[in-house]
Amino acid sequence: MSTETPAPVPPAETREVPAPPGPAPDRAAEGAETRADGYVRPDVDVAALQRLLDGRYAEVRDLVRRNLVESADILTDAETLSRDDYRDRVRDLVVEMAATGQTGMGFPTEYGGGGDLGASIAAFETLAFGDLSVLVKVGVQFGLFGGAIQQLGTERHHREYLPRVVTGELLGCFAMTETGHGSNVQALGTVATYDVETGEFVITTTTEDAGKDYIGNAAAHGEVAVVFAQLEVGGEGRGVHAFVVPIRVDGQPAPGVRIEDDGLKMGLNGVDNGRLWFDHVRVPRASLLNRFADVTEAGVYESPIENPNRRFFTMLGTLVTGRVSVGAAGISASKVALAVAVKYALRRRQFEATDDEQEELLLDYGMHQRRLLPLLARTYALHFAQEELSGQLHDVLTGQVDDEQTKRELESRAAGTKALGTWHATRTIQECREACGGAGYLAENRFTALKADTDVFTTFEGDNHVLLQLVAKGLLTDYASEFEDMDQLGMARFVAGLAVETVVEKTRVHQLLQRVRDLLPGGDEWDQEAGLLDPDYQLAMLRFREEHMISGAARRLKRGIDQGMHPGAVFSRVQDHVIGAASAHMERLVLEAFVAKTRSLPDGDQKVALMLLCDLHALSAIEADRAWFMEHGRLSAQRSKAISREVASLCRKVRPLANDLVDAFGVPTEMLRAPALVGDLG
Repeated sequence: MSTETPAPVPPAETREVPAPPGPAPDRAAEGAETRADGYVRPDVDVAALQRLLDGRYAEVRDLVRRNLVESADILTDAETLSRDDYRDRVRDLVVEMAATGQTGMGFPTEYGGGGDLGASIAAFETLAFGDLSVLVKVGVQFGLFGGAIQQLGTERHHREYLPRVVTGELLGCFAMTETGHGSNVQALGTVATYDVETGEFVITTTTEDAGKDYIGNAAAHGEVAVVFAQLEVGGEGRGVHAFVVPIRVDGQPAPGVRIEDDGLKMGLNGVDNGRLWFDHVRVPRASLLNRFADVTEAGVYESPIENPNRRFFTMLGTLVTGRVSVGAAGISASKVALAVAVKYALRRRQFEATDDEQEELLLDYGMHQRRLLPLLARTYALHFAQEELSGQLHDVLTGQVDDEQTKRELESRAAGTKALGTWHATRTIQECREACGGAGYLAENRFTALKADTDVFTTFEGDNHVLLQLVAKGLLTDYASEFEDMDQLGMARFVAGLAVETVVEKTRVHQLLQRVRDLLPGGDEWDQEAGLLDPDYQLAMLRFREEHMISGAARRLKRGIDQGMHPGAVFSRVQDHVIGAASAHMERLVLEAFVAKTRSLPDGDQKVALMLLCDLHALSAIEADRAWFMEHGRLSAQRSKAISREVASLCRKVRPLANDLVDAFGVPTEMLRAPALVGDLG
């Protein structure tokens, strides 16, 4: 195999390409002394920018960073220990971290927690800079297992379990997913039947493929599981409920419980994923996590929520923290990859492109800038979107906001942000690995673990495409109080029952166009004459795409139903359109979060730097989907070319700031662990 390296694209020229004509000035000039061409490079205050990114929980993040540095050898242990020893090392480290308080910040203070859910999310997000098996083990133990007891249980469960959960004394599992049902939680095959004579629930796995699968903490360390099962009382099915079920006694499987190891995985092999089956396992009546429903001793089912579908989604809605956390972790992993790739590109030289005596730095090549810097800008955008989401989660789950529509919007936004954040991680880590050449393929340089360990983020806590269907359902139903089934038939039938004009009117595409005409110059030609760097133009483009796609999906669903097609067949045909609309909605929310953050900052170099990134993110998003915008009359060929030129120009402006921008992420040097790529940073 040839090892020759092909000649790269010549480095980007240092001169600026003139911006296309338009009345909006270059926003990069705001807050800085200007040159004749309207731009001067800002100086980035790394410490101040890190404080901005760390937000209100800077002290929490610093605590986690210190703990990561102290346990940095886990990154090597992951590659040198046997699987069993690595699992035990991860378990021990998680228990050690619990003693520092960083893993229990979201639990009530009366049970040994910190009483601050926002702090808990910040700690988890920062922990993702380190070994991701440790991260997932923390997520399983404190987020899923402990979170289910906290959110679905009542005081009796809190008193009995939470103090030992918070310290790591009691290790547990979150046993929802089954081999044969995956994301279709409402169809679970595990059954819990109430025995009125003994006052017990009998937990049974009805078929082999109804076994719980991919369950973290199950294969080796878990003693107790929160098991989701179909509740049957007096011969009547009451839907999925959660039960606390012992799975081990003195280290051995509990009577009636069968446990198997899932075995070697693509990554995250420090987490002991396993399978569970239950053969008429009896648990006391008090084992039902009864915040939303209960069964009396006499066998009477009681619930304050009469509608079974609404009850189901209310229960799942309280567990939204897991999706918020996974999305945050994906964004953090992207930060690590970008820090390594950018620093390598500022050290590694290749070919004498502009100097006969010295080879060119990789990051001076225009193509290298195009590969990495839009990803850097998107990472900042997702960071600020995640910050907004975490604040909303804190407000809802602590009771500061208690209306149903806000809760539904939180569930939708959590689902969509998780999808975008984890897909971004997969793409970014791969691009960064490639940008580091052969050295990036060496295990010591961190990419092996980053790629393998984050790959599953796109499917656990919900397959990303299924999650975007959840987002789409919210858009099409306007968060209707009677929450319909999340299957295809439920959505199709719901939309079929609406007048399509109602959905189209809700999206207000025509009203949007009028508002844009009023806001931007150019009248009917607003999208041809507005400044490319005007955030109102950028937002209007993404809003137009979103609202046009939502109304189009509604029309297609309605048309199919009117033609007499089966609702499931209609939805299957329109599914790509529905998911595209959901993605467009989330992209608009991400840009809005970035624009809001930049507008909130005082004038100065930091604001200028973030505006450059915001512009780069926005125009890269439009450029990536320019075929759609051109098909729908919102982008001319000339305008499209101008956007591409502007993206290249913005990349050149961001390039001198790149090292400072990745340093502001605050990834500890020890977590980069890429000596062949970034050198000795100590």
